[in-house]
Amino acid sequence: MFAQERHNAIKKIVREHRRLNFAALQALIQVSPATLRRDLTDLEKSGEIIRVHGGVLDPGYVRSETSFDERLLRNSTAKKAIAAKAAGMIPAGATVFVDAGSTCLEAGKVLLGRKDLRILTHSVALMAAALHGQAELLCIGGELRRVSGALVGGAALGALAVLRVDCALIGASGMDWEGCSTTEVFEAEIKRVILERSRQSILLADVSKWREASTVQFAEWSAFGDWVTDRRVSPKDARALKALGVAVHAAA
Repeated sequence: MFAQERHNAIKKIVREHRRLNFAALQALIQVSPATLRRDLTDLEKSGEIIRVHGGVLDPGYVRSETSFDERLLRNSTAKKAIAAKAAGMIPAGATVFVDAGSTCLEAGKVLLGRKDLRILTHSVALMAAALHGQAELLCIGGELRRVSGALVGGAALGALAVLRVDCALIGASGMDWEGCSTTEVFEAEIKRVILERSRQSILLADVSKWREASTVQFAEWSAFGDWVTDRRVSPKDARALKALGVAVHAAA
């Protein structure tokens, strides 16, 4: 296959899948890793794809991703109910990681009112809110991802690799029986690392995301002990999740 033919094939595949990791794309194109890297470099220069750590994105997918401000406004009542429920599960004296999602932000704002907690985060919005809080706040450095207000990349991962927390409040864009997923590779990496560094991991996500997997899976259900959501899942689903070790807590 000539270079232009490969380029056309790669563009078509990326448009169809919207995002792919490198190994999956290589399997579909059936070329050597070195050849694929050269092709991706050429396509990135022409703006046909966006390269991220471990994979590629369709530029149209990035442009269509919902902004953080828009997500804050969606299901705001449910987010606040989940936040209050989750905050009540954090014991006195705990060190808590708060993820950068909009629901986790609401929980973080509640926790900022407690003097007995140490909060660790990569959420720029939570850092700003901490100016008026009482809890101790530790900020993870990194590169700003504006669409989510999260600090990501090597600096953030390096800082998390040497830290441990008692509890982690983690958001998700989607969940199914395989586990929890999000829309972005860099943020998925942050979630994976902190789940390994936390003694107790709590998922914060409303029921509308259930059975709606997103693009990048970052954890199986075994990574979580609790899921706090806005309303009850079916008794059958609750029993199945309990068998996987996850307790479902409905805020309403």
